[in-house]
Amino acid sequence: MAKHKTSIGGQALMEGIMMKGPKVTAIAVRRPDGEIVMKTEDTKKNPVAKIPVLRGIWGFIESLVTGYNCLMYSADIALQGEEPDKMEEWLTKHFGKKGSDILLMVAGVLGAMLALVLFMVLPTMFTGFIDRFVPLGSFKAVVEGLTKLAIFFCYMWGVTFVEDVKRLFMYHGAEHKTIACYEAGEELIVENVRRHSRFHPRCGTSFLFIVVIVSILIFSFVPWTSTLGRVGLKLLLLPLVVGIAYEILKFTGRHENVCTKILASPGMFFQKFTTKEPEDDMIEVAIAAMKQVIPQSREEDKWQ
Repeated sequence: MAKHKTSIGGQALMEGIMMKGPKVTAIAVRRPDGEIVMKTEDTKKNPVAKIPVLRGIWGFIESLVTGYNCLMYSADIALQGEEPDKMEEWLTKHFGKKGSDILLMVAGVLGAMLALVLFMVLPTMFTGFIDRFVPLGSFKAVVEGLTKLAIFFCYMWGVTFVEDVKRLFMYHGAEHKTIACYEAGEELIVENVRRHSRFHPRCGTSFLFIVVIVSILIFSFVPWTSTLGRVGLKLLLLPLVVGIAYEILKFTGRHENVCTKILASPGMFFQKFTTKEPEDDMIEVAIAAMKQVIPQSREEDKWQ
């Protein structure tokens, strides 16, 4: 009997997990007192789900919005009862209860800007700087691509030393293990989930790595008129990169052969950084969210 491949996916949150099924999206967050708080809503349908490339672009944008909202919700639950710092006190004083939301929004914007600088601007600027002293000619794109890969690797490795990020990655591991247990057809209990691997071929980390590789290939055709001009063109082409990367991830998830295993292997490697072995109470949170999104028929959540 072939292993069930589910389209159910998730996201690690602050002391919680979001699981997205074909009909229901659920958030489970553990409060400081130990209670698991649940929230469910109908899963939004992708209006271009049958159109290649466009469905990936839409899905990426929708996942960013949903992921941000879920993260804000989990922060409100997980930080209940904790003493606010001076920044939070100032925001609460001037903006009321929305102060923490504003803080998270600013953090999200700064995070997005940092990602653009690290992976779009910095590799181009570095390559242009090197080219001033050592003419690179047609190897410019190669140097830029290798720089981008090096930054990606260093970033993934560096964030693992942040304590809060470590817990986030542990919840990420709990999410993967729970989905793997469900795909294996086993009962969703902590003992069963714990046995499964924290690495999953249809993970967002794998998707991000594919985005990096596709961007290197596509951006190699972008002319080097100037650093600013090249960055601008790269930003315009980013939706296309995301759409193509999604189709590759969808293909590798649908098939199992030597070719797809090779394509999936780099993403699986980087999951060594973005997932950690979870604690049992984290697995309980993942199970709670997972049970809310499983459809009546396994055909409804089949990966297609």
